[in-house]
Amino acid sequence: MSRWLLQHRGVLIVPIIITEPAVGNGGGAAAVFFRPAAQSEQSKASGNRIPPDIYGFGAMKTENGTHGYGLAGEFHFADDQWRYKGAIGKASVNLDFYTRGIELAPRKIGYNLDGKFSFQQVSRRLGALPLYLSLRWIYIDLDSHLNVQSNRQFFTPKDFAQRSSGLGFVLEYDSRDNTLTPSKGVLSMVDGTFYLPGAGSDNTYQSYRAHTLAYVPIGPAWVLGLRADYRSVHGDTPFYQLPSIDLRGISYGRYQDTSVAMLEAELRWNMSARWAVLAFNGAGRAWGRHDDFGDASTEVTKGVGLRYLLARQLGLYVGLDWAWGPDDHAYYLQVGSAWR
Repeated sequence: MSRWLLQHRGVLIVPIIITEPAVGNGGGAAAVFFRPAAQSEQSKASGNRIPPDIYGFGAMKTENGTHGYGLAGEFHFADDQWRYKGAIGKASVNLDFYTRGIELAPRKIGYNLDGKFSFQQVSRRLGALPLYLSLRWIYIDLDSHLNVQSNRQFFTPKDFAQRSSGLGFVLEYDSRDNTLTPSKGVLSMVDGTFYLPGAGSDNTYQSYRAHTLAYVPIGPAWVLGLRADYRSVHGDTPFYQLPSIDLRGISYGRYQDTSVAMLEAELRWNMSARWAVLAFNGAGRAWGRHDDFGDASTEVTKGVGLRYLLARQLGLYVGLDWAWGPDDHAYYLQVGSAWR
């Protein structure tokens, strides 16, 4: 498979099996291409390992009417001194927004988002360390509609902003041995995106994220993964841009607020040259609009998974996770790491 993908410019057809409780069961497919990044002889002699260029396109649809398509890619230039990643697409998504039930009973409000999106980012390596400074542009043009119009009483007019256009920065340290399924190293990132009318945005707001993924080998067959993730927004943020607890076993958007934080651990046992099993446990908390951090509840998830090493030279594992949380359980088809 590695030779087919890297040397013969083969395509990896990835089935998209969706079991996300927020949108229901569904599926689709993606065509993904891999290409060895151009690398000078001097860079090879120094032992510098450059991740492959990856690009492709795909489409999906679920049982609740959600559907979409898009294309994306990540490329490396000048011995990995420069990086580019980008994505464009169009989607119609049916989701639920959950009120907190402070003055009235908690309510699940169905809504639809229909429109297009673009993500563009250019990165520059800083010195000899695997440290990158990036500039990004995020553009979202969405029509948002509530399934029951009387539910607009729970929102403000600015919650329904159609266009969000933001410029931002990313500071990234990446010492992972593999960007697809790491076995050692650290990825640590801090980013901020500023949505402004001058950049084409209807509302003025900011989004921030700081997260670290660490992979610690334990002996020849075990890998411990650790994740810490914090996300926050400030200003006139559209309701659909509020961050939510992002853990396997919790529906997307189930626990949203102006700030969320998550901790997760994953232990993988490489029981043979190709097969691995893993177990994971996570906890998250959302707070900001009605509760402070100390009063917010902690939501806990756990699960198990199975992996198969599909492409040895790429270090690409594929497999299936089964996770359960406070409200539901779900299956996830994984291509590479579950953490993004």
